Amino acid sequence: MKFTLSWLKDHLDTTASLDEIVEALTMVGLEVEEVDDRARFMPFTIAKVLSAEQHPDADKLRVLSVDTGDGKPVQVVCGAPNARAGLIGAFAGPGTYVPGIDVTLGASSIRGVESFGMMCSERELELSDDHDGIIDLPADTPIGGAFASYAGLDDPMIEIGVTPNRPDALGVYGIARDLAAAGIGTLKDAAIPAVAGEGECPVSVALEFGDTEPLCPAFGLRLVKGIQNGPSPQWMQQRLKAIGLRPINTLVDITNYITFDRGRPLHVFDADKVAGNLVVRRGKDGEEIATLDGKTYKTTPEICVIADDNGLESLAGVMGGEASGCSEDTTNVLIESALWDPYNIARTGRDLGVNSDARYRFERGVDPAMILPGLELATQMVLDLCGGSTSKVSVSGTVPTPEKTVNFPYSDIKRLTGLDVPTERANSILESLGFPVSGSGDVVQVSVPSWRPDVDGKADIVEEVMRIVGVNEIAHKPIQRGDHVQGPILTVRQTRERRARRALASRGMLEAVTWSFLPKDQAEAFGGGQPELALANPISTDLSDMRPSLLPNLISALQRNGDRGINNLALFEVGQIFTGDQRDEQKTGATGVRRGAVQITHDGRDWRGAARSVDAFDAKADAFGVLAELGVPVNNLQVVAEAPSWYHPGRSGRIQLGPKQIFGTFGELHPAILKKLDVDGPVVGFEVILENLPKPRGKATRTKAALNLPELLPVSRDFAFVVASDVSADKLLKAAKGADKKLIQSVSLFDVYEGDRMEEGKKSLAIEVTLQPRDKTLTDEDISAVSNAIVASVEKATGGQLRG
Repeated sequence: MKFTLSWLKDHLDTTASLDEIVEALTMVGLEVEEVDDRARFMPFTIAKVLSAEQHPDADKLRVLSVDTGDGKPVQVVCGAPNARAGLIGAFAGPGTYVPGIDVTLGASSIRGVESFGMMCSERELELSDDHDGIIDLPADTPIGGAFASYAGLDDPMIEIGVTPNRPDALGVYGIARDLAAAGIGTLKDAAIPAVAGEGECPVSVALEFGDTEPLCPAFGLRLVKGIQNGPSPQWMQQRLKAIGLRPINTLVDITNYITFDRGRPLHVFDADKVAGNLVVRRGKDGEEIATLDGKTYKTTPEICVIADDNGLESLAGVMGGEASGCSEDTTNVLIESALWDPYNIARTGRDLGVNSDARYRFERGVDPAMILPGLELATQMVLDLCGGSTSKVSVSGTVPTPEKTVNFPYSDIKRLTGLDVPTERANSILESLGFPVSGSGDVVQVSVPSWRPDVDGKADIVEEVMRIVGVNEIAHKPIQRGDHVQGPILTVRQTRERRARRALASRGMLEAVTWSFLPKDQAEAFGGGQPELALANPISTDLSDMRPSLLPNLISALQRNGDRGINNLALFEVGQIFTGDQRDEQKTGATGVRRGAVQITHDGRDWRGAARSVDAFDAKADAFGVLAELGVPVNNLQVVAEAPSWYHPGRSGRIQLGPKQIFGTFGELHPAILKKLDVDGPVVGFEVILENLPKPRGKATRTKAALNLPELLPVSRDFAFVVASDVSADKLLKAAKGADKKLIQSVSLFDVYEGDRMEEGKKSLAIEVTLQPRDKTLTDEDISAVSNAIVASVEKATGGQLRG
């Protein structure tokens, strides 16, 4: 929201400086994002061209003698076609910075003739895009004065950031009200008198929504005839230009001015271009409308429109139609002031891709009580600036009169903020903000004004008092420490999230933060897409559903990096996933993806040789690394080939501790899934669900267990078993380790053979078993007994036999 200082002072009687106003705005919650003090325009001077002679060596240049008001003519070389003797314009001398061309001037020689400055065009002063000639001011303009003062360029511009819950701050008057409540001046009377009309408005308005939800509660209209349209007054043009709007004509400029002055969007129709009466209704499939932005849009039943006998005349509350737009030939005008459904306006603007100042305000909720006063204000301004006569106001529908009262205990101010605010001051603040207070005692009744749809309860009233008193008035107090030892501050989930991030980062992966939403087809491909997970108001059509997994967004991020030449990449994210709309269906995933040759050892090309491409085992190692960091007994985990459908079958697995304790999945992503996502493969990934992990046992402690190193050396033995081809190595490893859990320290697979020397349907698995004695050195008999137990256990579990 932009406005100028003089504009603010139209509604606020204040002697405060610009710095004081800026500080007060931020303190009351209207954060100042930019202040333009217009100092760059101060060096420009109003000057008169005394003579304009042809340049001796350039046909398109003239040598000017310029009077800057100090009695000493200045020589300037100028190429503007309108440069002539007697012209009065804006002069910039040496040392002046010209913002439109980003140049600081100096004395120079142009084709052999010295030039000491320049006469400026409007584009060079950023006043418009006009660069056909230099600025040409009226003949009675005083010479030697500051051009900034003459042109209104000495009026500072302030831009504030307005949160979605403060539609009242989208008008200068609402901003002035907040500043007055904060003690920065006095709010001026803004009463809008009614304009007496002659006769009924000849155009009626019908609100036709049938059995569907009405999208327009109230519509006000009146005719002003016999007007003379044209350029708006200089003061209005200057203010509109200062906030970035292009003046068009008086009628349009009035509606834009009131939009920013009172936060009340309006629209004007050329009455002579309207056929018959107006109808406010839902659009129809196939209907089209050409709007004032020069584009054509197609409507649907979800879009509210204004139509007449000729067809569509306006996208209701968003943008007017070109067919009934006002021009300088307009002599009769219909002024519209209506109230629209905020959700429908937001959806219309999003679906059509239309952004306008009207949409921006209506979708946040304008003050319903300003429908008729806004129409009266616009009518009076049209009569004052364009002449003419007006009809009476025609109102269709019912103007809402929201009445909301909050029972407010003064004690809540202290309870929620720690501020000791006297009752009298709290009442004064609320009254100045437009919240009438009635009743007495410790609990009073506070009426919520129509322009504050965000205020619902006691906490909101406390917030109003607090922001005016000032958050900086809240005393800084340290948290009181009790006599007992403080417990952990972080929850189990918070601790796990932090440890998971640290573990994955230590494995050479880069953290990404992606959207919590994704396209519906991608959600369905990863087990989501349920109706309850579809967003009612998505920020775009490509972000329509809550994500059931972190994988699709991370995979897409890999491709975006690959498109920019970063093909070897490993990304991870720890965030929320959604399998339903219930509380227990929102979980936390620790997920990572790898592509190319990026491994924990080295990335891509290296002097030691090119790294191999990542595979499912890299994803498994990442998943196990996270689980180990989170205290899960990884040696006891099972990996079964029952991964979800988005993984490659045979190159993926599910990590579990029994069929009811599933911790995560890993593997290579299915080629069909990568094709759907338009991603080049192969890509491997994993996902660990933190809520599925067993809760930590015992109390958290930083004390480590005593280091217990064995005094005896370990003993290794190799075994090779012939098993059926469909027997998993994991099954054999677990059978071998289970033969003697006390003596067997580890079992690892070091060779797999399926070749000509093996009979069909068979394979050889060779394992290394490490025995760690604790009490005594192992004898041959001890080792033989363990070996026999291993062979028996493997044979029982897998049917495998020792290879001869």
